[in-house]
Amino acid sequence: MVKKVLVIAGSDSSGGAGLEADQRVLTAHGCYALTATTGLTAQNTLGVQDIFVVPAEFVKKQINAGLEDVGADVVKLGMLSSTETIHVIAEALESHKVPAVVLDPVMVSTSGSQLLPEAAVKELRTRLLPMTTVVTPNIPEAKLLLKDAGKDAPEPEGLPSLIQLAKQISALGPKAVLLKGGHLALTRDHKIARDQREASLVVDVLYDGKDVTLFETDYLVSKNTHGTGCSLASAIAANLALGKTLKRAIRSAVRFVEAGIKTSTDLGKGSGPINHFHSFYSLPFAPGRFLEYILDRDDVRPVWKYFTEHAFVQGIANGSLPEGRFKHYLVQDYLYLVHFARSNALASYKGKSMESIAASARIVLHIEREMALHLDYCASFGLSKQDMESFPETIACTGYSRYILDVGQSEDWLALQMALAPCLIGYGAIAKRLYTEEQTLREGNRYWKWIENYVAEDYTEAVQLGSELLESHMRKISPSRVEELIKIFIRATELECSFWDMGLGHQV
Repeated sequence: MVKKVLVIAGSDSSGGAGLEADQRVLTAHGCYALTATTGLTAQNTLGVQDIFVVPAEFVKKQINAGLEDVGADVVKLGMLSSTETIHVIAEALESHKVPAVVLDPVMVSTSGSQLLPEAAVKELRTRLLPMTTVVTPNIPEAKLLLKDAGKDAPEPEGLPSLIQLAKQISALGPKAVLLKGGHLALTRDHKIARDQREASLVVDVLYDGKDVTLFETDYLVSKNTHGTGCSLASAIAANLALGKTLKRAIRSAVRFVEAGIKTSTDLGKGSGPINHFHSFYSLPFAPGRFLEYILDRDDVRPVWKYFTEHAFVQGIANGSLPEGRFKHYLVQDYLYLVHFARSNALASYKGKSMESIAASARIVLHIEREMALHLDYCASFGLSKQDMESFPETIACTGYSRYILDVGQSEDWLALQMALAPCLIGYGAIAKRLYTEEQTLREGNRYWKWIENYVAEDYTEAVQLGSELLESHMRKISPSRVEELIKIFIRATELECSFWDMGLGHQV
């Protein structure tokens, strides 16, 4: 079941933080994002130029619309804009009894300006903190919360005072506090770094009311830190929705953001966004369209065209191919089919599911029936089974068949399927084209029966079966593996071309 997270926050027109960053983070974690927009900003990497506060009653309608229909496993709170907005959010959360709430108290800007009025800070502290699963303030935000509560909050002087600050926030009511230590660079032995040369670590402190857990990351020098707070809180929310414990959810989220900073690229003139998709990939084809994708690639199209529109094929279509050359091809094709059957039997052995094992076994049976048709057809050219088995394999036949068997021995089941695919799919595509083209000679063409054999129901079924196997399995691998397998497909197609070349060069 898809896990759902409702994000209640402001929109960042530059895309680096706010709802835009939240949705990217949730997508990267495989979660579905619902949104309720509390404010619109006009901003870029250089700063915020203006803010439009969405009326609180409209925010309430957005929240209720989402929770009453789709629902949410976790709610993540970001920029809340006003006292009235915080009030309606608290009412909605109480009414809908959301399982978990992650609160990123966006109250202080990077430049140190207070973003929420005093009354809104109080409403957040008194209404939202008690229903929060984990609150994720940075040091300035933690100090502001304590100041609002009338508590003294001196500037942290090291790790012990950072831990103490987290415990003070915990006393305000949340189930857990993750105090972000990004404003306090530490040395390797957890002392305050007096300058950037000494800075080695950043430590985030989790206090759950009982235990203290420290999350250490490298101190990173980067201008691309816009949206780190939003991204961290959303990653925590996603991990909680996915069923992780709080500690594991936070550890994964901290590592996610750390990698996002490390792999970021410069965008804009100021503080750029982190890279939210460092561990996210998408396949370059739509589900069920792998073969369509591969045959349209620039590195496949030329060799596939040469294979399927080869002069040997055209000679079959118009009946101009010398019979001696065709007979030579038939002999080598028979010898190759034996290895093709062996390769599919090997694929059956290498299959890891009954579906794959049975499918490869059925293809072997298709080949057996094709062999019977092949022998009947060869007999019409005066070639008996004994005659064909007395001929030695050509280099083209040996090279092609051994390549496929080598792939089967040295690689996995899917690689072997890719090596077999050009032959299985290519012959079907060639015969289908020739069978429907008006230019193909039918009457008086001794090779017409060859075309009919490869559009027959039995072979068509084998092609469909092999194609469906590829399509279903190619969805489960990485893009880099796709590229490796396509190289195998290209090489096998080149060897198919060599087979046609051989057919043009020899006669029986």
